[in-house]
Amino acid sequence: MFKKPLGNLKTSAPLRNSDRRKLKQHIIQTFSLDPDVGEELVPDGLLSVKFKTHTDEPGVAYLGPGGDPLWFTLGIGSEDMIPTVYTLWKKRDLLPFLSTPSAVIPVLVGGADLMIPGVVQHPPSLQAGQLVSITEHIHHSTLIGSPLAVGRMAVDSDVLSEAAAKGKAVFVLHAWNDHLFDMGHKGNPPDPWEMSPPVANDQQVIENKDDTENNGTKEPLVDALGSHLEQTQLDDPAPTIELTKDDVSSILHDALLQAIKTTLSSSQTSALPMPASTFYSTYLLPSRPAQSPSQPPVSTPIDIKHSSHKSLAYFFKSAEKQGLLKLKEIKSELMVFSVATSHANVVAHRPYLSLKDVALRNEKRGQREEEERTRVKELEVTELWKPHLQSLKFFADAGFDTSARYTYTEIKTVLDKYVTDRQLVNAHDQSYINVGADELLQTTICKSDNPANTEFFKREQLIERLSDKMQSWYKICAEGKDPVLKKGQIKPISVVVKVRQGRKATTLITGFEPFFLEAVALAEELKTICASSTSVSPAPGKSSGMEVLVQGKKTKEVTEFLASRGVPKRWLHTEGGGKK
Repeated sequence: MFKKPLGNLKTSAPLRNSDRRKLKQHIIQTFSLDPDVGEELVPDGLLSVKFKTHTDEPGVAYLGPGGDPLWFTLGIGSEDMIPTVYTLWKKRDLLPFLSTPSAVIPVLVGGADLMIPGVVQHPPSLQAGQLVSITEHIHHSTLIGSPLAVGRMAVDSDVLSEAAAKGKAVFVLHAWNDHLFDMGHKGNPPDPWEMSPPVANDQQVIENKDDTENNGTKEPLVDALGSHLEQTQLDDPAPTIELTKDDVSSILHDALLQAIKTTLSSSQTSALPMPASTFYSTYLLPSRPAQSPSQPPVSTPIDIKHSSHKSLAYFFKSAEKQGLLKLKEIKSELMVFSVATSHANVVAHRPYLSLKDVALRNEKRGQREEEERTRVKELEVTELWKPHLQSLKFFADAGFDTSARYTYTEIKTVLDKYVTDRQLVNAHDQSYINVGADELLQTTICKSDNPANTEFFKREQLIERLSDKMQSWYKICAEGKDPVLKKGQIKPISVVVKVRQGRKATTLITGFEPFFLEAVALAEELKTICASSTSVSPAPGKSSGMEVLVQGKKTKEVTEFLASRGVPKRWLHTEGGGKK
């Protein structure tokens, strides 16, 4: 009904209080509502706006204070109030509901009616012409999807239960994401809601067409008119949905609109012309709607063979008559020459999650998983300090273990406790510590050859002085390897570009051994990554380490490789670089 923009749309006008009260009373009586609920669904500040549908049918929409359409009527002078999905999201059990698989939802949003084979569950006492809502079926769950469409029953509910029944089940009047919905704030449907326990004397069983009739077992659901039932989980095989040829044709038509709007934009039509069969397999089939894995599978293949079209040529010629594309037959082969990206149906089409989208999403997920699998977890590098010489007595008097190794944060904790216990914080500026007031602290941090200027110290300076009087250690932890704990100060890996023999540049890497890197293996890896020759030699000086030399300015390539091997950026020191 609202698959195309509304025509002859008038300016909205506020509803008089007396008219709003009459409307509220009418809705309360029609839908058997409590007055409080009626006040919520017909709020103060209601607006009315007249419109015409694309079929020139007149109507009136009633908008809430925020601009969301809450109710509408169709026909001249009609008093038959129809709730929108915005209203149904406020009171989900306002109308009895029918559930349908997720694959059918995009078809309904596109303007199609709900066919009988697409109905999964329904109340048993519906009459033709009765207002109903349509929800997404959540298989084997006590959850009920939010209403996504409103319509009138095309047949009695008894017909829906008949074996091999075909035809229309619901004439859809309004759906989520149509142009009436777009007058409001838009947005996604609320989360599915949990069914409440049964309510005595107010129960109505909802029939599931996939249950067998011989064993007398029915799957109860909540009644959309306000009654509630538990849903039992059945151990029967998962049900399937069989689509009619018209259903398949409608889905393929939407897939064509989806392909034109999302894939074949004006900047992506350079591949045309192309054979119709290639167009079908490359663009149309991947644009079919994806099905939620939580829904019953659709047993009918969605392809030309199972549609109402006799052949692929008939399908494309039908689309050409609608102005969606242009065809030409060349040497007995049907070719697609162009597509109408500005066609009204293409512009009005609401994109959905397609098979192509799912495939791309899965491909990206696979790439991320592969990257996660191959990426080495970053090394945990911890600097430690152990009480030594002058600092031994300080830690002993402070009440801390003199044989333990402390992190920088733990040293700060020790110092804070010592200063607090002895009230050494400067009264005028708490960022300063009165070092001169404590002989042990002054002796610990002072240099023996320069005892002057040690009356006051900032807290951070004091921590630095104390750590300088301690023995340096470090610990490196790598995934899948035993932690390495060594005495001495750890230094960053050095990556330095040096220019030798005029303008010839080389990149020199040293200090990598503590980070679980071996010189020969590192040189081989960098030889491939940098596409340059490499060499290994002992590092000059007293160090027993090695150095790896790479020809050219390769700072970026080397640092990226080291980072991929888990070396934190903090422990990489670079000099030189630039373009090679």
